[in-house]
Amino acid sequence: MNDNAPVWKRDEIESPCVRVCVVHPEARICTGCFRTVDEIARWSKMAPEERREIMAALPDRAPMLRKRRGGRAARLARG
Repeated sequence: MNDNAPVWKRDEIESPCVRVCVVHPEARICTGCFRTVDEIARWSKMAPEERREIMAALPDRAPMLRKRRGGRAARLARG
């Protein structure tokens, strides 16, 4: 085997997955990568153009999930 041979690599848009796979129950968007469940399922079959469009839209989705919904401390404070 030739160690100087170039390594074959696919030229495609990488997945935005950050391995924090939790789907927001109301928005149905992953809280890690901000993709919809449908986008996650279809990602490997999407054309590069569609992936680019989704990647461009992801930063605008983040604020939808940044609002605190409460939690244990909020429930205890309400009594």
